[in-house]
Amino acid sequence: MTTKNMTKDNAVALRKRLREARASLNDAQRQRGGLLMRGRLYTWVGLARDAARKAGRPELSVIAAYWPLADEPDLRPLLSQWVEAGITVALPVVRAPDQPLEFLPWAPDAPMREGAYGIAEPAAGTAVIPELVLVPTLGYTGRGDRVGYGGGYYDRTLAALKAAGHACTTIGVAWTTGRLEDTHVPEPHDVRLDAILTPDGWVPKAP
Repeated sequence: MTTKNMTKDNAVALRKRLREARASLNDAQRQRGGLLMRGRLYTWVGLARDAARKAGRPELSVIAAYWPLADEPDLRPLLSQWVEAGITVALPVVRAPDQPLEFLPWAPDAPMREGAYGIAEPAAGTAVIPELVLVPTLGYTGRGDRVGYGGGYYDRTLAALKAAGHACTTIGVAWTTGRLEDTHVPEPHDVRLDAILTPDGWVPKAP
């Protein structure tokens, strides 16, 4: 599926179409797609950690993930594997409107609470700085431009991390139905991601 370029006036309509497209996926497509994406992420993180170890650099040790909303790709089985491997997995917490997200450590047995927008988040913990950020993505281009949900939380967060000098890799996680035409023009505040991961593979390529 491709979707034509948007302006501010039709952003709501675009998001509606993207939501409807992903809602049309059946259970088999979701299960297979989720398995493929988890497998690719598991492999990529493993290779990145191996390469860092061989080069004498610190291994990737803190991953910011997300708790899935309805119809979003579900990475939770992979998050548990990472925790078992000794990687710190963190989930986003909304502290205030129009502010960057904070990431609090998560584990399968961690107490959770309902946060902003009804999304589950860790009930307690000390904020961590991620080296890899997995970004829930509604729509995307072949260049890594992302269409989110309109709140701007991830754009503010990634901009704040960069401004503070915290280098991190950013990977959008999306269904293939979210592919936009490359004529799509992002808003000035939109932060381009390093890559997008879909059931069909990496766009434009693995970071």
